[in-house]
Amino acid sequence: MSEDMELDFTCGLSDEELTKRFKEAVRIENKIKKIKGLPIAKYDFEKNAPYIEYPDGRRVYDE
Repeated sequence: MSEDMELDFTCGLSDEELTKRFKEAVRIENKIKKIKGLPIAKYDFEKNAPYIEYPDGRRVYDE
């Protein structure tokens, strides 16, 4: 892919800026879910396993 087409595909944003915006969008979405009392999908790096965290603090790991 040429550089001109790549810039058009990302709307002229760098990879770092796209990553920053994505992380912020996920943070905002998780905050909204917490306010609404919905479960949030997370990842435990110590156990190397995904889990769902419920509003009451309970964690359910994927098996």
